[in-house]
Amino acid sequence: MLLDEMKELKKQYGYSIATISKKSGVPASTVQKVFSGITNPRQDTLEKLSSAFPKPEYNIPPVSNSKESPAKRNSSGLYQGNGNNEYALAEGSGYIGGTSPEKTTGEDVQHTEKKDGEYTIEDYYALPDERRVELIDGVFYDMASPSWLHQTLIAELHYLFASAIKKRKGPCHVALSPLDVQLDRDNKTMVQPDLFIVCDKEMLKNRIRMPGAPDFVLEVLSPSSRGHDMVLKLNKYLNAGVREYWIVDPKKREVLVYNFKEDIDLKVYSFNDTIPVGIYDGNLTIDFSLVLQELIELFGEDF
Repeated sequence: MLLDEMKELKKQYGYSIATISKKSGVPASTVQKVFSGITNPRQDTLEKLSSAFPKPEYNIPPVSNSKESPAKRNSSGLYQGNGNNEYALAEGSGYIGGTSPEKTTGEDVQHTEKKDGEYTIEDYYALPDERRVELIDGVFYDMASPSWLHQTLIAELHYLFASAIKKRKGPCHVALSPLDVQLDRDNKTMVQPDLFIVCDKEMLKNRIRMPGAPDFVLEVLSPSSRGHDMVLKLNKYLNAGVREYWIVDPKKREVLVYNFKEDIDLKVYSFNDTIPVGIYDGNLTIDFSLVLQELIELFGEDF
């Protein structure tokens, strides 16, 4: 059961925080935080909270038990339809495996009749905490665990950006993934940029997620995310109002810098360059040779 559904049932039945706590076994302080939006509940907490409410009826395709027309597993361990619109999740199955930000299907996410383009932020928050995905225009994309090289790059860049921004004593703040960004301020998109900068303090007041487009976004490419970051997310960031987008390519040792202030302006830098930050009109720069030096020290010349 989704949290929004529980909130509606809470109103409908007039349940108090104490009542929900007693029925579910979840501490009242946790119930209060969940229903007030202070914290995002884990999947097991959601399940416990759900037990406090009468179960609503869902239009869920039935699981086939027919020996004549059995459901078949696909390569991901999921059961596929048997021709009668019947399916079920195999035990222990989840998102499509692999290392790419691969698009999932409705069967991968929930027992619902939703299709790609129909999933919402409520579906996003209903997923188990260990499932790392992005929601873009109502479609879920699986995100692989980052590599050590990827995280080293991000950590070093965060240090350089944060140090430079702090010295300027301005309103901007730099943040790291995983942090939810409600890019379009709607209920169909939630992304987790590798690194981003926000200069509007009003956008920092929401402690759960960042509502709206950051001023600056940086993504580090992995072998499997090139198309995702260079095409899909490039267009999303442009249309959402991001002012500047950096794509860091460790394989080519290049940094693609897109400036969206007026027209789309692209400049390509190497890992040996000092790169000006456009949202600061070039008055703030990042010496990428420091990043390169750190990578070589850790992983060798052929990283």
